[in-house]
Amino acid sequence: MGLKKRNKVNAEFSMSSLTDIIFLLLIFFMLTANFVRVDSFDLPESDSKTVAPISVTVGLEKNGNLTLNGKKIGLRELRGAINYELSKTDNRQNATVTVVAEKGVAFKRVQQIMEIAKNLNSKIILATQPRKS
Repeated sequence: MGLKKRNKVNAEFSMSSLTDIIFLLLIFFMLTANFVRVDSFDLPESDSKTVAPISVTVGLEKNGNLTLNGKKIGLRELRGAINYELSKTDNRQNATVTVVAEKGVAFKRVQQIMEIAKNLNSKIILATQPRKS
């Protein structure tokens, strides 16, 4: 009496669940990504091509306006606001404060912002634009 087994291995792979997972990952990374918040200033020029992660952006305009992550702020509130923004980052030791100063802003004002960031033990980046050939 010969009994045959009917167990066949199915070699098909369903792609529908994989596309759902990829779509959800795409949405997750889009929502959690830090987008570069650099206003359309006329920035100083530099030959540097270093790209670094940005935690906090401080903008300085020629007319004296200060912005923190795109929101206007006064110089007196800046230290506390930067400290608060840095406390929200996952890795405080690698947090960076990017200073975006419009061309023509006195370096003394830029230096004030850099001193505040240094006193908060964060890294400081001065944003520039590529030098025109």
